[in-house]
Amino acid sequence: MAKVCLCLTGRTILKDLELVDRYRSYIDVAELRVDFLDPDERFYIRRFPALAGIPTILTVRRKIDGGNFVEGEGARIVLLAAGLAFADTDRRRNFAYVDLEDDLDVPSLEEAARTFGTKIIRSYHNFNGVDADLEQKLRSLRRTGDEIAKAAVMPQSYEDVAKLYQVAEQTRDIDKILIAMGPHGVSTRILAEKLGSHLSFTSPLAEVASDADIQVAGPGQLDPKTLVDTYRFRSLTKDTKVYGIIGYPLTATSSPQIHNRGYDEKKIDAVYIPFPVQDLPFFFSLADTLDIQGLSVTVPHKETVLSYCSQRSSEVERIGSCNTLVKTSQGWAGYNTDAKGFSDSLLHFIGKQSLWNKRLTIIGAGGVAKAVAAEVYRLKGRALILNRTQYKAKEVAEPLNFAWAGLDNRGIELMDRYRDIIIQTTSVGMEPNIDEDPIELYKFRGKEVVMDLIYKPEETKMLKRAAKAGCKTLNGYDMLLRQAKLQFLLFTGQEYPD
Repeated sequence: MAKVCLCLTGRTILKDLELVDRYRSYIDVAELRVDFLDPDERFYIRRFPALAGIPTILTVRRKIDGGNFVEGEGARIVLLAAGLAFADTDRRRNFAYVDLEDDLDVPSLEEAARTFGTKIIRSYHNFNGVDADLEQKLRSLRRTGDEIAKAAVMPQSYEDVAKLYQVAEQTRDIDKILIAMGPHGVSTRILAEKLGSHLSFTSPLAEVASDADIQVAGPGQLDPKTLVDTYRFRSLTKDTKVYGIIGYPLTATSSPQIHNRGYDEKKIDAVYIPFPVQDLPFFFSLADTLDIQGLSVTVPHKETVLSYCSQRSSEVERIGSCNTLVKTSQGWAGYNTDAKGFSDSLLHFIGKQSLWNKRLTIIGAGGVAKAVAAEVYRLKGRALILNRTQYKAKEVAEPLNFAWAGLDNRGIELMDRYRDIIIQTTSVGMEPNIDEDPIELYKFRGKEVVMDLIYKPEETKMLKRAAKAGCKTLNGYDMLLRQAKLQFLLFTGQEYPD
């Protein structure tokens, strides 16, 4: 089974030991990145495995390989030798692994490692893409049968990531660590077992933001708690079914927590993964390679994804927007759970069964706005569509005989006629741009019901203004949960657990 490795990039041995203790229940291995230690701390690296009490990798990574070591190669070899020298007869007190780059050829180091039971990881880094001959590269890395070949590559597209999974299948016979760095490679961190990878590297990301004594290591690494708890890393197998969410930039989504918790409660061998996607054709090549069974679709793809649907539900046909894809024998079937998720959430909040006699303002004209507008129409409400690009507001409004305008003074004035309920469907105000307000010119009277479909932050600047004026306010989390439960049923054929 693939192991969880914590990459330690503290400036001191003590800081690294603190991190091991903090994450001990989530990790199997620690990697001591000696290249990040202060120079005077490097004298004590030999003691680290015994102090940590966990299998440890000794790594001194050069700058050219993505590390922090800038001294000469002689100095680096001396450090590696110091970590391996005077090894204890109790192998638990020695480094369990040593990471040596493919161009490092020091037989005495290798002999010292093998003598005292330290496994050699032979590593290769490519920060510019994925090698065309990656399979051959992996095989050539291993100089003896007991070495672990490690390749860390930087995919430029999901087509590159698909190639990585194909190479993984071709090299099932060798012990390896295979990593796709950067935002395209998140799935390779989670699906290490499917890749046949010896371990998955993680970082203490929460601490990095607040602690000057910890530095960032590998691009794209998750933290151990998220990997183990949210993505259920320890229960994944090579046969685990893959689901996910596609969108861009996908900086704030709680969907993985919701879906993966459902799989856990229902004992389903499945995992739900975020895929930040800009280029849909390249992504679908990866979807085929991984045999992805279902996808949530978020901005900006809710409309463009329609061309990939061989079947469309009546809701998708009516709304012109798709937020759910399910793999079938005929191809991708498209559904829309946004609409019912929205209307169920709003009606529950206001205690009504319809929107009869209600006048609403809908801010935005994207895929979610289309679903919201269609539900308002179905529930007998009247609406004004406001959008920065006016012709897009018109495209949403006219088929429903709704009013429309731009997000300008005229549009704000029109809101006075459509202010029973205000629905904000855009990403304006979402983390990290929390100081933005899409209708900052509008003055709340205190009698409006205001719903912002953003849920991170829990209260946007717009919602704060509305609440201060006395309005009833609701964020988008309840809608997210409702539509996710509908997706879960479409994906698995089972109701989401209570």
